Amino acid sequence: MAWTTSDTVMKFREQYRVVDVVVETLDGWRRHQSSKDAWLLAFFTFLSIFPLLLAAVTILGFVLDGNPDLRERIVNGAMGEIPVLGDELVNSPDAISGGFWSVVLGVGGALWSSGKAFVGLQTGLDDTWDVPLDNRANLAVQRGKALLGVAIIGASQIGSIAIATIISAAELPAFGDIALTIGTVGINILVIAAMYRFLTSHETTWGDVWPGAAIAGVVFTLLQRFGTSLVIRFAGVDNEAKKNITNAAADSGGDTRQTIGLIIGIITWLSLVGITVMMCAELNAALKRLRTTTHAERSPDMAIAIRN
Repeated sequence: MAWTTSDTVMKFREQYRVVDVVVETLDGWRRHQSSKDAWLLAFFTFLSIFPLLLAAVTILGFVLDGNPDLRERIVNGAMGEIPVLGDELVNSPDAISGGFWSVVLGVGGALWSSGKAFVGLQTGLDDTWDVPLDNRANLAVQRGKALLGVAIIGASQIGSIAIATIISAAELPAFGDIALTIGTVGINILVIAAMYRFLTSHETTWGDVWPGAAIAGVVFTLLQRFGTSLVIRFAGVDNEAKKNITNAAADSGGDTRQTIGLIIGIITWLSLVGITVMMCAELNAALKRLRTTTHAERSPDMAIAIRN
């Protein structure tokens, strides 16, 4: 028997709504093995950073050919969300060059590689909503949704720049940081809600995804703000080491160990992001289950809550 459906826990679940929601969320996390999806999401995101940046630099080079300042601000804004590595990544890649077909194939390959993180997120969200395997999106649809995910991220960066520009033009230094933080939280909530809404094969509504998106947006903003400090603490290195991360491997054994420590710290930070995203997705699913049912009882065949 699972602890979530024991007599003691069920008694508290029936008496307190908050306890029922929390336990239902944790029960979904346990049954769907969402910790695995969170770690895979973190791993695929780490692998997707470089090809996504390469594709972004190339595409923006064509779209914003006459506005290099805006192109640089978009790329810098996106990479700035990655603790420690962000500043270095911005100066690392060059745009894909060559003939027309070389550029097309190069950008296509970069987008295909970078889309793995979004495919992993789709799988995790489908698990959360108990979507049967045969009802899930096929490879082509998954990749199409991955491109949609990339577009949503790109749109969010443009929105962030617009908000920062408006706040700067208002010349209200006393409220500038507060307004920028509120704007960042709002954009993060919208982005995560869109991911929850469109990257799953389950029929969801905006009402289904707002609760988890709101919490995840706030937590993600905090992780963005304190990301560098968290990574440095996890890695156990000093501030000077993080400044030389791109050259550390070529210097000495000590620097190499610091570089490895930083990479582990970044993956740990991405894991916290993945846990936040998946736990809040489980919250959305739990709230919908509780809304559409009247009571819970234990099944003699399965140690999970079955609702009638």
